[in-house]
Amino acid sequence: MKKTFYIFCIFVCSHFPSRLMAANIDTISVHHLLQLISRQQKVHHPYFFKGVFPSYRTYHLNTPKADNNIFFTGLILFTLQKLYPKASPQDKILIDSIVLRAKPAFSLFKNKSGRNTYNFWQTNPPQVFPNGGWLNWMNQSMALPDDIDDTVISLLALNADSTDASLAHLLMQQYTNLKHNKKIHNTPKPLQLFDAYSTWFGNKMPIDFDICVLTNVLYFVYYYHLPLSKADSASIHLIKKCIEKKYIDNKASIISPHYQRTPVILYHLARLMSLPEFRALDQYQPELIQLANKWLKKSSTLFFDRIILSTALLQWKQPIFNNINIQTKQFQSIFMDEDFVFFKANMGSILPQPFKSLSTFFDIGEFNYDAPAYNMVLLLEYLLLQQHFNETQA
Repeated sequence: MKKTFYIFCIFVCSHFPSRLMAANIDTISVHHLLQLISRQQKVHHPYFFKGVFPSYRTYHLNTPKADNNIFFTGLILFTLQKLYPKASPQDKILIDSIVLRAKPAFSLFKNKSGRNTYNFWQTNPPQVFPNGGWLNWMNQSMALPDDIDDTVISLLALNADSTDASLAHLLMQQYTNLKHNKKIHNTPKPLQLFDAYSTWFGNKMPIDFDICVLTNVLYFVYYYHLPLSKADSASIHLIKKCIEKKYIDNKASIISPHYQRTPVILYHLARLMSLPEFRALDQYQPELIQLANKWLKKSSTLFFDRIILSTALLQWKQPIFNNINIQTKQFQSIFMDEDFVFFKANMGSILPQPFKSLSTFFDIGEFNYDAPAYNMVLLLEYLLLQQHFNETQA
């Protein structure tokens, strides 16, 4: 068992009511989950900024290391605020307090020149792989540029005003495929001529497509009612092509090098499609529902993959017939799903083919990320959406 999860299990046992510890997963309350999420938020810690939720990276079988990033904190705030209308008055107070404590930390990850973009890691001074030993010798020389994914997630988490959203969107138009004579070469050929968004803001970075990143950008665009640009339309068409070509199921790690897995891609697609204004993928919904159910039927599908697949189906207004077989799981063990990976730091994502595929196949330069508090949020999201679905069907 990973040391991180062993420590986390002790934390859960010492901070959670004993009557809940004995409960089955289907009896866990949203309120108690929010309490535990709140307790994960760091106030004083040698590796994490105040208000940031802990996450850990693991390279192969090495010991997990604390990783001070804004990515998971951004996702937690974004998700909690999205669920806010479905929360009870008591839980809304708790969500407000979590958001209030976290917001100041985002300034540490903002572009150091003041530009309204955000980095995965702190920017002033820049850092790569925090707590990384010899890797930190490269903090200056190998610092990553800001990226579109962390930028839109952070702006959504901060509930940025429409002016800031519009300025960020305008800047994004300069970082697309086929712009400035730059073209992507490490994605399937049917995708190489789409002038969709690249992941990185850096001018020296190769073009990098990730379907999950594109869904987050489009969510941002539609949430803020921004005028659709050429890159937005191209990103929508790229996603359509990925669905039509079955890449979501058979080339997941290539079309999404930073998320890599089919259940996670389906979760992102369903979240985007849950926006009332976004109807561009409606024709593919039956196919995506079928694919999600196929993965749910696999006996090898991980617990939290079942959670996010079920959440995707609920976003598509589909019933969960088997309740994803979680009634017998005990609370103290559900966050010890060591194989569940929502996000990967993939150093080989920008390599040309066939080296990109080889690095992915052999897990070269790939770091798996764990964030216990975000896993709790994913469970909380499922419970609230299931509850809301049941109420609407009653």
